[in-house]
Amino acid sequence: MGTSLTPEFWRLFAVLLVISMAVTFVLSAALDALVLRAQRRHTRRRPTATRMTEASRRPVRTLVRH
Repeated sequence: MGTSLTPEFWRLFAVLLVISMAVTFVLSAALDALVLRAQRRHTRRRPTATRMTEASRRPVRTLVRH
């Protein structure tokens, strides 16, 4: 069964290749945007929590009068 690859096949192959590349690009850009948005939300909330944990980790200092 020796089949030859016709020009119609190559045209269809090229069209499908371009479409799949475009879909991949759009999906990766959308997912990157979602991940960045989630990270930004997480970092905005985080400083208040880290301030509390840093304050609780500090040793308690008492005033010493000489």
